[in-house]
Amino acid sequence: MRKSIETLKNIWNIEDLRKRILITILFVAIYRFGSYVVLPGINPAMLTQLHKQTSEGLLALLNMFSGGAFSNASIFALGIMPYISASIVIQLLAIAVPYFQKIQREGESGRRKINQYTRILTIAILVFQAPSYLLNLKMQAGPSLNASLDWTFFIITSTIILAAGSMFILWLGERITDKGIGNGISFIILVGIIARLPQSLFQEVVSRLSSPGAGGIVMFLIEIVFLLLVISASILLVQGVRKVPVQYAKRIVGNKQYGGARQYIPLKVNAANVMPIIFAQAIMFIPITIVGFSNVSTASGVTQQLVDHTSLLYNVVFALLIIVFTYFYTAITINPTQMSEDMKRNNGFIPGIKPGKDTAEYIDAIMSRITLPGSMFLAIVAIMPAFAGVFGVKAEFAQFFGGTSLLILVGVVLDTLQQVESHLLMRHYDGLLNSGRIRGRNGVAAY
Repeated sequence: MRKSIETLKNIWNIEDLRKRILITILFVAIYRFGSYVVLPGINPAMLTQLHKQTSEGLLALLNMFSGGAFSNASIFALGIMPYISASIVIQLLAIAVPYFQKIQREGESGRRKINQYTRILTIAILVFQAPSYLLNLKMQAGPSLNASLDWTFFIITSTIILAAGSMFILWLGERITDKGIGNGISFIILVGIIARLPQSLFQEVVSRLSSPGAGGIVMFLIEIVFLLLVISASILLVQGVRKVPVQYAKRIVGNKQYGGARQYIPLKVNAANVMPIIFAQAIMFIPITIVGFSNVSTASGVTQQLVDHTSLLYNVVFALLIIVFTYFYTAITINPTQMSEDMKRNNGFIPGIKPGKDTAEYIDAIMSRITLPGSMFLAIVAIMPAFAGVFGVKAEFAQFFGGTSLLILVGVVLDTLQQVESHLLMRHYDGLLNSGRIRGRNGVAAY
């Protein structure tokens, strides 16, 4: 306890770190405040049916990602997921379309163009999703609409407000990245997930204690133990690495000797981090958007299974998408050829492997071998909420037994702790842990 208080004092004493934390808290407070600002013309007291609709199924998951803004008919109701969907499309285009490949190779200017195209596509997706959300709002919360309100005018103005709200969330995420303490987009999703945790935990406790045959406090404690085991497994998944030894040749420059030491390249078991599961989840939201939030009950059998996160078809497709996106994202983030060239340029080589092409092929082979089990384990953790639901865990609390929620929680928290640790150690303060190091999602430990 004493060490924790001392660490907090050290964090506060670092001016740059203190500013970043305060800025992050400010932006998070703005985001949470906006989640309760209801669309003009809506009576929030009449949204009971909408709350009931978003209490289970895929809409409950979508509501959790928006931090409850979806069920509140808030100006932030559509959240950050449209931007993530647009990012997926643009990254796929950057692989398949020569024009986007050329832009991607232009360095910083190319990155700005890619970001601009992503924002434009995000607005296009929002223009499609917003009317769908508003039609569902009319179906579920018709009495909440002002009787004198012109529906056409309401659709147009509310679509603009919802689109502006999502773009404002994107701006907040970028400011958290630049001025705050972490990856802003992931941090925004993290805040939305954490906001739903207390209510979900309370509902689960009440359910176990009040329902006959629910198991009572003993069953709840078993759930908590199992949840801790899943969290531990998720941390291992995020932090697991395969070290490849690299020997550096000796160089004599003047009277000084350089190199000669052996170092290691940490190749991550899950190099794509949580991005595959976020991308896959964004894809799984497409069917319910196309069908319409309020038309799920009248959809075909296959479509109904695709919008039911507890169905076999949904979880099989979800798991396969995660595996595919893991390979895809690993391929675009890990470049064995570039790593081989960098080693050769610095007089380094992998013992027993020729520099150049052979080294690149060796690294690629290792990445292929460790990516498969990593992607499968990621997929298993992702579909864990469905198994939790089978054992009677309420849908809201079951989302924290795996899936996107848990992995984002683990990944973003580790990233944030690593950044704080780096600031502390850089200024010769004790770290957050006695071991003095925390490894984030990038696989690099802060020493």
